[in-house]
Amino acid sequence: MHMIKKFSLRRGLGELGPGLVTGAADDDPSGIATYSQAGAQFGYSMLWTMIFTLPLMVAIQMVSARIGYVTRQGLAANIKTSFPRWVLLTVVSMLLIANTLNVAADIAAMAEALRLLVGGSSHLYAVAFGIICLLLQVFLPYRTYVRWLKWLTLALLSYVAVVFTLHLDWWMVVRKVLHPGISINHDMLLMIVAVFGTTISPYLFFWQAAQEMEDTAGLPTPTSQEVRRKLRHIKLDTIIGMSFSNLIAFFIILSTAATLNAAGITDIQTSAQAAEALRPLAGEFTFILFSMGIIGTGMLAVPILAGSAGYAVAEAAGWQEGLNSRLDRNEGRGFYGVIAAATIGGVIFCFTPMDPVKELFWAAVINGVISVPIMVVMMLLASRGNIMGPHVISPRLRWLGWAATAAMAVTVVGMFITL
Repeated sequence: MHMIKKFSLRRGLGELGPGLVTGAADDDPSGIATYSQAGAQFGYSMLWTMIFTLPLMVAIQMVSARIGYVTRQGLAANIKTSFPRWVLLTVVSMLLIANTLNVAADIAAMAEALRLLVGGSSHLYAVAFGIICLLLQVFLPYRTYVRWLKWLTLALLSYVAVVFTLHLDWWMVVRKVLHPGISINHDMLLMIVAVFGTTISPYLFFWQAAQEMEDTAGLPTPTSQEVRRKLRHIKLDTIIGMSFSNLIAFFIILSTAATLNAAGITDIQTSAQAAEALRPLAGEFTFILFSMGIIGTGMLAVPILAGSAGYAVAEAAGWQEGLNSRLDRNEGRGFYGVIAAATIGGVIFCFTPMDPVKELFWAAVINGVISVPIMVVMMLLASRGNIMGPHVISPRLRWLGWAATAAMAVTVVGMFITL
């Protein structure tokens, strides 16, 4: 029976693709910090955001995945052929800056989490994590690399386990989801932008489109029936991946609301700080689970952050890109160079006097702001027959995609208006 379960889990992970990995990468240490702060500062009142964003997140990720699969090009390559050059340069520049800051925030959080667990130097751990993540992308074959990423998604289950170490009034939780009783002010809008930005993030758009493109590398042109079958698989994969992502985020907000907020601790803005604060409130086991989850999700997210920047810059510059490229054949040097620059740049940021507390939170806010123009461009691409051929997005997906874009835009505008 044990072997049957093990085989079923392995086969199930194997059948899932970019949607699962992309969804799991969304719960990176920066995301964990943002969700932790949301739970600590506003308690159960922020749980509704995970229910609200789920269909919107599924829709926009399906749009990016369809673009990558149907066109066999990444987002930047499609923007390059369909929009003025200034649009391409603006989008890629925003992504590169946001991703490098996010890499820095994630590596710093991983290093601090490991220091809390075993002691030692967080700076040394930051360098080690940066090197490991970089070597994995450069030297592991694509198929092997993605297989390891899938297994790392299981680290997120630690946040589900955290909740079940607590004693919760589940009826009260349901009531708070349905009737959060929030008051709209600048602090609340700032938090909503951060939560939306770390949930619906630009690097996820670029990564999933690129991975759908990678999965078609070397394959013959599919028939119409094969395309329809693949698009159904993409839909299922994306729904599962994004549901998994939002479920984990829901549990992070729930666990910090039930412990930190209930204890009057309302200013937690780093994932490692959240783990440390949980120790006296929920016990050593909860602290270890939370800390290990930070490290596991960081190992998953940092390569995806750097990789999505590599795809975007390489496509914009016309370089060969892809994790199937091999340096020993002089392939993809520019692509891997961008990945190295983003990863090393993130490590260097860990040695600056920048406040990691603000860095984590504002990385999420920046993602929320820059998502809006990128989502507009994606929706225009996916609706054009000259780009998508007979596989333009359906009216329902178009409606949901624009609803996601509008929701992000309204919260960002509200945040600036209430400054």
